[in-house]
Amino acid sequence: MRAKDTMTTDSAIAAETRAFEADVSKLLHMMVHSVYSDRDVFLRELISNAADACEKLRYEAIADPSLLGEDPQLQITITLDKDAGTLILADNGIGMTAADMGETLGTIARSGTKAFMDRLSADKNGEGQQLIGQFGVGFYSAFMVAGKVDVISRRAGESGAASWSSDGLGTYTLAPVDPAQAPARGTKVILHLLDDAKSYAERYNVERIVKAQSGHVPVPIFIEEAGSDEEARQLADGAALWTKPKSDISKEDYTDFYRSVAGQFDKPALTLHYRAEGRHEYSVLTFIPESKPFDLFDPDRSGRIKLYVRRVFITDEAEILPRYLRFVRGLVDSADLPLNMSREMIQDSPVLSAIQKGVSNRVLSELEKLADAEPERYAAIWENFGAVLKEGLYEDYARRETLLGLARFKTTTSNGEWRSLKDYVFALKENQTAIYYATGTDLERIADSPQLEGFKARGIEVLLLPDQIDNFWTSMGADYEGKPFKSVTQGAADLSLIPLAEGREPTNAAAEDVTGFIDFAKEALADYVSDVRISDRLTTSAVCLVAPDNAMDLQLEKMLASAGRAPERAKPILEVNAGHTLIGKLAQSSANEDERRDLSFLLLDEARIAEGEAPADPRAFVERLERLIAKSL
Repeated sequence: MRAKDTMTTDSAIAAETRAFEADVSKLLHMMVHSVYSDRDVFLRELISNAADACEKLRYEAIADPSLLGEDPQLQITITLDKDAGTLILADNGIGMTAADMGETLGTIARSGTKAFMDRLSADKNGEGQQLIGQFGVGFYSAFMVAGKVDVISRRAGESGAASWSSDGLGTYTLAPVDPAQAPARGTKVILHLLDDAKSYAERYNVERIVKAQSGHVPVPIFIEEAGSDEEARQLADGAALWTKPKSDISKEDYTDFYRSVAGQFDKPALTLHYRAEGRHEYSVLTFIPESKPFDLFDPDRSGRIKLYVRRVFITDEAEILPRYLRFVRGLVDSADLPLNMSREMIQDSPVLSAIQKGVSNRVLSELEKLADAEPERYAAIWENFGAVLKEGLYEDYARRETLLGLARFKTTTSNGEWRSLKDYVFALKENQTAIYYATGTDLERIADSPQLEGFKARGIEVLLLPDQIDNFWTSMGADYEGKPFKSVTQGAADLSLIPLAEGREPTNAAAEDVTGFIDFAKEALADYVSDVRISDRLTTSAVCLVAPDNAMDLQLEKMLASAGRAPERAKPILEVNAGHTLIGKLAQSSANEDERRDLSFLLLDEARIAEGEAPADPRAFVERLERLIAKSL
């Protein structure tokens, strides 16, 4: 664990060496000793941190302009020293106190630490550089190129300054710094480059990296060489990309900006850039990633849209988009929100509410356009984010119709391809009045469910729903074009009016002895099932379980029960295939009453096992099976 922080004020600190938190030490070792295909990532991460520091100062200076002092122009400066083998990256942003450095540079964003290291350890494809920015550990990437890192910082408005220093081998040192040796405000990061990383002190190399990866950060970037008489050269003007006309922005510009704002190294699958005018004016530049962000299923389901007001960064915690669109990355820049409003008050602002509605509708509208114009591109987006978008079917009633139109499904007849509900309804069978679905945890297992047999025999398409959220939105009474959603494991199947597919023979009507056996089983199993009845959904299996009409779907009930959140479970219905050879033989058997009771329970356990559950009483199941085997020998 990290040593306890005993410093209370910068003036009271003395030089102190501390151990990194255990996870940080392990992470540093992994980063330094792992092989990365592109170490350039460190510069982009340090520039992003510096830009964030400048934007934080710009925001705090709204309430306290004195923080800017006599240096109102925020900027980032890179200084190269080939002789000393160093790269220095300095900003005049908000800066840090010693306590800030101990907290932020001695630990990692706690929510992502374990996930990051698990992914890093499992990296087999040289994708490590794509993980760094995603997990809030960008600063530590400096140790991929530096044997030692020094950080000197002074927080805006403070007189004292402090330094942080580490070789990345397990400890770091915090110490006070002579104010004359520290920046007037902001942070200076000094990288003592490793022998095999000295090329990062070469001007041409650094210029190439900055232009390729950080050319659109909203803070000017300058570069200079130590000991040179030349003035610092500007590499980026800090102009906000989202304020420029779309015609002036290349695809590469958008990709570069996406990577800087999203902290990812893939490309955007969809870019949305527009300016809203009218009652409220705001600019939007958002992206849908090409791959899944690591935090897609974080419990808090927070969005990642940054909010600016007239180019001043306000917060990245404003809920611009609903949670089911949390995979969207980017920003919104409002011209109407007041700069002096607190971040908490902004969340309750009617202006923000209007922005939220406008941006959410526009994102969904663009997805609709893409789905119609380029179905293959849209299918790739749905493959990554469909499980999240479906959360909106449960949470956002107002947009449910739109989301149902966007939804894509694997089905019993789609051969692994995605199908829309529009496609499904177009292919409805004669007399079919519902959209049938089956839920579960695995597509193959769902497709093999015995409850689907009667539907397959009639060529009826059934949606296969493997995501947890499917159990919830389907239970909300949703319909599409007047067709309700109906579970194949709930209530009567009502398939008798839908003709069998060509070449399929109808099941023979139940013989009297089969009816008699069903009546006996119904009495024997009365404590475990609500009914035993002849099934019109089974064609090859002997039995299956279904939920009563007014009860919860079997899969939803099972999932809630496993989480300890379900009410008392309803007794299921045992359906019997009257035309199955086994059922016929059981009905005609000369077995005595005890043996018939054993056989009834074995049928129930067979149905439970087919549902992925254990027999209700495993010991009794074994004893019945042993008695049956002994009799057959």
